[in-house]
Amino acid sequence: MVLADLTAGAVEDAERRAQTRPLAEVERAALARPAARDALAVLAPADRVKIIAEVKRASPSRGALAEIPDPALQASLYEQGGASAISVLTEERRFGGSLADLEAVTGRVSLPVLRKDFIATPYQVLEARAAGADLALLIVAGLEREVLTQLHALILELGMTPLVETHSAEELEVAIDLGASLIGINARNLKTLELDRDLFARLADRIPDTAIRVAESAVLAPEDVRRYREAGADVVLIGEALVTGDPVATLGAFLEAGSSVIRPRKETL
Repeated sequence: MVLADLTAGAVEDAERRAQTRPLAEVERAALARPAARDALAVLAPADRVKIIAEVKRASPSRGALAEIPDPALQASLYEQGGASAISVLTEERRFGGSLADLEAVTGRVSLPVLRKDFIATPYQVLEARAAGADLALLIVAGLEREVLTQLHALILELGMTPLVETHSAEELEVAIDLGASLIGINARNLKTLELDRDLFARLADRIPDTAIRVAESAVLAPEDVRRYREAGADVVLIGEALVTGDPVATLGAFLEAGSSVIRPRKETL
């Protein structure tokens, strides 16, 4: 199972880092950080689509994508292009990321920054805050319910925002029961790497209007953003298309396409 292997590898790498930077030290660094940016306010439903732009060198499904020698520069171009938030892949083995990338990005941009990784331990959450992250990813499929609940609570306690990622109706119910305010639906099944382009459209209406809806994966062209917006996305997370082309121009085209559709909602946050 791809997701299980990725999670196990990420946890093993975190345990290795803990040998030189103990939990207590990371916790002190996390608590010493200035308050996290309010990602919910930035990503709240509006009359235009919001984009989380991702710094991503590679993936298990696509292999190498881009070298990105300067992740902070890449993120600053995203900010210039109109992104609402930045996602940084910090997984080392298959995505080529690092905590150093995260620290570089959080030190450069004024936007909320997401640590995107296979987070399964409190140590990883504390690392995220210590590196300046404002959001942290939790993947429902990769976590036991008790662990998911504990990590979700810790992220909130640190003043951060959890992005709770789902891939099925059952996982979506878990996220809703958890009280998640930022819920992602990933078209990519991380257990098999298969892509279901219609998944968001089938599941989005199950998300209450008190939560922000995030569409993830399967975005290569402006019409993909438009399609997600028409299906109810408040936010679209985009990686590959932005690292393989001109990020500013690509973001402009994606924002224009998504903002041509106004998604009515019964409530606002």
